[in-house]
Amino acid sequence: MKTHSLRFGGLAALVMVLSAPVVYAAEAVLMDGGQVTITEQDMHADALRMPLEMRERVLARPDQVAQIASNLYVRRSLAQQADAAGLASNPETKAALQIARDKVLSDALLAKIDKDNALPDAKLEGLARSNYNANPDRFKVAEQVQVRHILIASPDDAGRAKAAQVLVDLQGGADFAALAKEYSADPGSAAKGGELGFFAKGAMVPEFDEASFALQKKGELSGLVKTKFGYHILQLEDRRPAGVRPFEEVRDDLIKGARATVQQEARALAAQKAQQGVTVHKEAIEAFAAGYKSAP
Repeated sequence: MKTHSLRFGGLAALVMVLSAPVVYAAEAVLMDGGQVTITEQDMHADALRMPLEMRERVLARPDQVAQIASNLYVRRSLAQQADAAGLASNPETKAALQIARDKVLSDALLAKIDKDNALPDAKLEGLARSNYNANPDRFKVAEQVQVRHILIASPDDAGRAKAAQVLVDLQGGADFAALAKEYSADPGSAAKGGELGFFAKGAMVPEFDEASFALQKKGELSGLVKTKFGYHILQLEDRRPAGVRPFEEVRDDLIKGARATVQQEARALAAQKAQQGVTVHKEAIEAFAAGYKSAP
């Protein structure tokens, strides 16, 4: 077990730094047999290859956890057999192992650099506000409207008749959101009562665009609007004049950008220091490339 811990110590440290969801006092064994053991830390380390949202979804399913653990078990068993057969001394294998080790350890160091150079929230907000004030043109927005719509996805006479009846119901006081959920063929907005959010001119097909910006008062209904998708009925929710987006609206994105910039600068400095004193052997590089160029 000591050999196992040394072998995977770099991975365990990386997992701890890169926000493993749970920290345990001792490693739980998920699968073992013979000389092979798969622990929870092995699972955390392997899970780093997945995007975070996928990781949380996959690792919440016992059947998926069992399958991944089984795959790790087979690979580790085969690796032990390869080691016993002396394959680790093969020059290409040794180089590949070194590259893999380099990646794990360098990723761990980069994560540490990110953590060591993290700025407090107040400092990040100050950087974000400075960026906002220095680049006003970046945050200019054209006039926008916010509408709901109901789509009857039949461009024929039957579709028009159905849309016309829905419009009559709306004009009679029926709830737009309720009818959108019941009748609209646009799945993306129907579940939200037909809500499309704010958009500027040119974001929609021309007929829809023109009808949307022709609406003036909140709650105002359009007539039937025909597009290549079918017949639409629109209702104005709000209008937003052209101007500059307020800081509060873009604050989170700017803080995220400031944090990323600080991390990138720290990483770039570390890379520059790592390359100090490097010697580039141009002839060897050219000879290596020539070997691949001449290969069939």
